[in-house]
Amino acid sequence: MSHSRQQPVCSAHAKPRQLLVLGSTGSIGVNTLDVAARHPDKFQVFGLVAGSNIARLREQVLQFRPRCIVVCNAQAFQQWDAQGMTQALQNEGVPPFEVLQQADLPAVCALSEIDCVMAAIVGSAGLVPTLAAIQAGKTVFLANKESLVLAGRFMLQAAQRSGACLMPVDSEHNAIYQCLPASFQAGEYQAQGIRRLVLTASGGPFNRMPLGELKSVTPEQAVAHPNWVMGKKISVDSATMANKSLELFEAYWLFGCPAHSLDVLIHPQSIVHSMVEYLDGSVLAQMGMPDMRTPIAHVMGFPQRMESGSPRLDLTQLGALEFEAPDLQRFPMLGLAFEALKQPSVLAPVFNAANEEAVQAFLAGKMGYLDIYRTVQNAMDSFAGATVQCLESAFALDAQVRQHARTHLHAKGGASLC
Repeated sequence: MSHSRQQPVCSAHAKPRQLLVLGSTGSIGVNTLDVAARHPDKFQVFGLVAGSNIARLREQVLQFRPRCIVVCNAQAFQQWDAQGMTQALQNEGVPPFEVLQQADLPAVCALSEIDCVMAAIVGSAGLVPTLAAIQAGKTVFLANKESLVLAGRFMLQAAQRSGACLMPVDSEHNAIYQCLPASFQAGEYQAQGIRRLVLTASGGPFNRMPLGELKSVTPEQAVAHPNWVMGKKISVDSATMANKSLELFEAYWLFGCPAHSLDVLIHPQSIVHSMVEYLDGSVLAQMGMPDMRTPIAHVMGFPQRMESGSPRLDLTQLGALEFEAPDLQRFPMLGLAFEALKQPSVLAPVFNAANEEAVQAFLAGKMGYLDIYRTVQNAMDSFAGATVQCLESAFALDAQVRQHARTHLHAKGGASLC
């Protein structure tokens, strides 16, 4: 990971930076565009990339007037064309723009006109476009943790070759980034006097639920996060702690952090977003309201600070800030994550692929909540001897794990394993 503090300065006198938003209709994409709209002198939206939410995409095109859009969902692309949306938008005064499909996305990410890319496509589907942006030497605002989990080694190697700069958007990794020394380079733990990195977790909606009731958790309960407004998949991952597990893998790659220097604390208020502990006893923490516009504005404006739209943190209104160690009986996925860190190039991608398939099945009502953990554990046991030598083998492993997870689910008849 590049920790250079010499990023382009966004000032009122500089030419606006051309921004491509991957996943523009998702929560991170929407927040990114909210921040960009507050600073039209600093950012111009070059392109928008969406999946199936063409109604929201239409609104974004009308507001931001990009030069191109990419509709990745084939059916949504056909609907866009069939409904004549391009012509309708031009009739409303939007300048001409290109409408492209998913196959065009890597080429779009590499366009010379683009300065920075918000990588916010959910899941492993974000890897190919994110890697294309890295290979093209862009400044990449990394909000897709799954791509780094799947191919972290290869993404970092590509960044070193191209000179791309990766800036962490996840609130936890962004917090760590802000608390590290300005001169920090990945892996420089001894030289910088760092003891450990501490990721905080809200505990999700089930941190106080009796253990015996977890087997009856419904998808509706699992997506009801107490602090953050997120998509369904990431909300379920927060409930199971799979999201925090993926963040452990992300921290391992982003900061060159040895597994023994990574830790997790439950912090229900979601005010302290993460911490860096130093050898002299100092602990630096980044605090703020649970609003993703804060880390988004940080990476977009870096090295300057700029308005995000997030409400100010009023410490007098907080009361207590609570911290506790995670219960691995309640959150067994976290235990699997620490096991995976012993072989991160293989077991982290296995964890991610199996979890994505399991969460999809859970949300579809095809398996129970506790079966998510069992599916991931089964996959990790089954693929412990696998190897990943190149990017192609990483993709192959991802496909094999997904098929294994689907077969495992089908063999159980789609019923709960409880």
